[in-house]
Amino acid sequence: MTLSTRLVIMMTGGLQAERLDLLSYLGDTGFGQVQPGNLIMIAIGLVMIYMAVKKDYEPLLLVPIGFGIIAGNIPYNPDLMPIGYQDVLGGQQSVFSLFYMGVKSGLFPPLIFLGIGAMTDFSALLSNPKLLLLGAAAQIGIFLTLLGSLLLGFDLQEAASIGIIGGADGPTAIFVASQMSPTLLGAIAIAAYSYMGLVPVIQPPIMRLLTTKEERRRRMKAVRTVSQTEKILFPIVAFLVTSFIAPGAITLLGMLFFGNLLKECGVTDRLAKSAQGALNNIVVILLGFSVGTSTQASYFLTMDSIKIFVLGAISFSIATAGGVLFAKFMNLFLKGDRKINPLIGAAGVSAVPDSARVAEVEGRKYDRNNHLLMHAMAPNVAGVIGSAIAAGVLLSIIPH
Repeated sequence: MTLSTRLVIMMTGGLQAERLDLLSYLGDTGFGQVQPGNLIMIAIGLVMIYMAVKKDYEPLLLVPIGFGIIAGNIPYNPDLMPIGYQDVLGGQQSVFSLFYMGVKSGLFPPLIFLGIGAMTDFSALLSNPKLLLLGAAAQIGIFLTLLGSLLLGFDLQEAASIGIIGGADGPTAIFVASQMSPTLLGAIAIAAYSYMGLVPVIQPPIMRLLTTKEERRRRMKAVRTVSQTEKILFPIVAFLVTSFIAPGAITLLGMLFFGNLLKECGVTDRLAKSAQGALNNIVVILLGFSVGTSTQASYFLTMDSIKIFVLGAISFSIATAGGVLFAKFMNLFLKGDRKINPLIGAAGVSAVPDSARVAEVEGRKYDRNNHLLMHAMAPNVAGVIGSAIAAGVLLSIIPH
């Protein structure tokens, strides 16, 4: 064999080896690992970002979740490199799985509640305490959806977690799911936050369907001025009462009312600003992104996820209708300027402050000078408390 022949054989073999190495490398990249489900989920993530940017639907939540969905659905070979959420299920540790531990352990939702408490003014509720009933009435969606979930084949823990979507309270839904049905957490979280973002789309048709033009034009008595003493006492008294009623909600309600006390007591401004500012922003980023990365196609694109989204829509609609109808029921016993504009009943779901803004916008369509925002904030913040109490009751009575 001549030298030139040997060189040709060596070069040919080298090229074949390089070709095999290249094919092997490509097989381990996202291009080689990609499945149709990954592309569907990436498209869903892009849609959520579009909704946040173009439609201004809960951008602080939908942008982190949307990008997290994209990141969580970039395909890779888990045998070579533990990176994503699926490694949590396999018992491996990765950077994304460390982020996700804040969700799985139930740490992030109470910290969100701390920030909500530090940002919330309960004056409207203190000024007109009977509006607390509207926040309670809107929670009917939680319990009816729980029953519907059982009929569709979910077990009791899963049904309880799905039902919380009706409260339109993302952190509470995540907290309950993390304790009762962690395998459904991604679908429940995405459904809860999606419907929170779609409040301006879902609620108005239901509000108009259940009210008359005269009711929508109804003006309410101006709220009274609430003293600083009342504001300071409220989070303490409210926590004692609600925690005794629903001990399972101590974590959420404790952080909510603690944050509010930091805001109202007047001597912890630095702590209140940190709770509602830097700390809250960091937790929202990590929570949203972690929830997004947990929606890998192989775990998310299932029939159970479709059922959860359908049940979530029904739950949210029932909650909205429950608040409106209960306001109309209360008006049977009220007279004159004590009557309630039923539109604010829709704010009983705890999507703060979006559902209160919807009541304001709908009311002004029929009377430009009729401002319902401050009145609507009362059932709105009551809804936050109500959904947390409902979650606490479920956590207390259902084994998990």
